Amino acid sequence: MKFYQRFAYYFIGFTIGMFVVALVWNRKDVQFNYLPNARVLSNISSKPMFYDSLVIKQFNEKWVDTSDIRNTLIYGDVDFSKSNSKEKGGKLYTIYGKTKQNLDIILEIINYEDKAVLRNISKRKSE
Repeated sequence: MKFYQRFAYYFIGFTIGMFVVALVWNRKDVQFNYLPNARVLSNISSKPMFYDSLVIKQFNEKWVDTSDIRNTLIYGDVDFSKSNSKEKGGKLYTIYGKTKQNLDIILEIINYEDKAVLRNISKRKSE
């Protein structure tokens, strides 16, 4: 087989492969959460969120709202040294994030099998 024939077969296979890869990567529901931080945040975000009565009072104070919670669950950082402890049949996670006003916040979320409960929101002290 001559070089240009081998190159043509290679190029056809390469083009079909790129087409398949493009189809897989363009799907909106495909996520690659390999790191522990991303896996925890994705797991919590995929469940219905319930709020403790203390958190509802904090929402009424207007320094934090549900969009800040959603953004923290996307871009936040999980503190594993304070997290993954058993609490009321679930696991407690401490997540650091920011509000729209650029305030540092700390979320305490209890992650159950079928739901997530936001137990507390606090302002993070600057170091």
